[in-house]
Amino acid sequence: MKRIITKKIKHSTMKVTFYLVGFILGNVNSSYAAVIPSGTQLAEKQEIVRNNGPEPVSLDVHKVESNELNIIHDFFDGLVYTDRKGNIEPRLAESWETQDSQTWLFHLRKNAKWSDGSIITAHDVVFSWQRLIDPTVGSPYSSYLGTAHVINADAILKGRKKPEELGVRALDDFTLEIKLEKPVVYLLKMLTHPILVPVNEKVIKKYGDEWIRPEHFVSSGAFKLSEWKVNEKVIGIRNHYYWDDKNTVINKVTYLAINSEKADLNRYLAGEIDITHTIHADSFMTLKKKLSDQININPMLSSYFYVFNTKKAPFNDARVRQALNLAIDREIISYKVLGMGQLPAYNILPPNIGNIRLELPRYASWTQEQRIQEAKKLLSEAGFNEKNPLKFDLLYNTKELHKKLAIAISSMWKKNINVEATLQNQEWKVMLDNMHQGKFDVVRYAWTAEYNNPMSFFGIFLAGNSQNISQYENNKFFQTVIKAGETNDIDYYQQAMNILNEDTPIIPIYYYVSNRLVKPHVGGFYVTPMDYVSTKDLYIIKH
Repeated sequence: MKRIITKKIKHSTMKVTFYLVGFILGNVNSSYAAVIPSGTQLAEKQEIVRNNGPEPVSLDVHKVESNELNIIHDFFDGLVYTDRKGNIEPRLAESWETQDSQTWLFHLRKNAKWSDGSIITAHDVVFSWQRLIDPTVGSPYSSYLGTAHVINADAILKGRKKPEELGVRALDDFTLEIKLEKPVVYLLKMLTHPILVPVNEKVIKKYGDEWIRPEHFVSSGAFKLSEWKVNEKVIGIRNHYYWDDKNTVINKVTYLAINSEKADLNRYLAGEIDITHTIHADSFMTLKKKLSDQININPMLSSYFYVFNTKKAPFNDARVRQALNLAIDREIISYKVLGMGQLPAYNILPPNIGNIRLELPRYASWTQEQRIQEAKKLLSEAGFNEKNPLKFDLLYNTKELHKKLAIAISSMWKKNINVEATLQNQEWKVMLDNMHQGKFDVVRYAWTAEYNNPMSFFGIFLAGNSQNISQYENNKFFQTVIKAGETNDIDYYQQAMNILNEDTPIIPIYYYVSNRLVKPHVGGFYVTPMDYVSTKDLYIIKH
């Protein structure tokens, strides 16, 4: 017997209400369950091993910003999420309503429990969001609620108001009210981000920073933390208090901390890993011939780029930034250096994000020789030439692919415009710290959409945003982005994109694809456009 969730949406000019009706019907699966085809024989041992890349910086929801979110995604539930078709589905909230997209009410499930058996309430959500935005906590995503225009969020970040004054409150144990400064029609999409999952107030207040230790850890999702061996692995085991535990099959998930693509591949081939973090680029063609049925490649809403420190000379000069941008041959990077389906990026927005397609910048249609000539001209105007070549440091985090790309791109700069980039690599944690402190010239970075809308990318270039690594500021861009967010108008998105392309605070290089090796015995595997794989939807086939 499986549980089906039926959704009915009522529309009017004044009100949009979401009703949830849950019932048990035959063999039909809910959209957030492990969907097992009829006749499938399951393995007796339902355990899975995934490589998650670099060692987690933390497992504190409010202290992470990268690969750790894959684990957070498995360990915690948010108010809502998206199903396999990209539609909003209920999680901790079973229904919600708004009359104007500015004041929202969410009604929480009364059967949702923490992994210690206690009830999850609206008060937990309020505490968690206040903690997220608290300047003393220092979350990399502290500005996220400000981007969503939650009342007082920006003032709290600037220290003018207290976290308790955030426009979020519990009307009772199971009713949450969110008040925004202006209508945000895509709020539900924003709420799917793992950074907004509630955390347990009692546990955090009791143990402080030690709450993430396995013996203290309390989660709300299908899994709970069992073990964490630094630089080796994180283990999650089934959370039987999870509100939808009956539709979970996997009993144990292990996330390995293997940063090396080669080591990732070798352990996969040795049968020690079920799902790799990525595919070793140099081995791709061989793997394609031998293990084509195990290669899983999907498009992502994600961009790879280099970030300029726009507050540091000479990168406070847009001409220098534009020249370095023009001198890179993205076709070679995407199709020859990478060659796994990645596409050249001429702006930050992945194709068709939010079902919106924008015009590319003018130089996208030029030949590479035309770009190089324009780059030389711009550098000369900025005072750099054969006698006074531009020199700077290019920082990237330790990984084979990043090194390979840095070598290729620095060679292009040297050959095409006589620029000398000294390569520097640092461990992920160290690079993050230096990046957020502005201790770099040019740094490798990437961004995956937090939700399927251009605002997810434009937001990281707004002054005051905690992810504005380039420290870029342009009031015209700011005002245009605000209008785009209020109207979802393609013209405003295009205007904002044009301004960003002209100012060039970053160099977009390519659009990611999700690429993994997946064992044939892993059932239910799928990847979201944000590159999340839900372990609770997986199962191990008898093999």
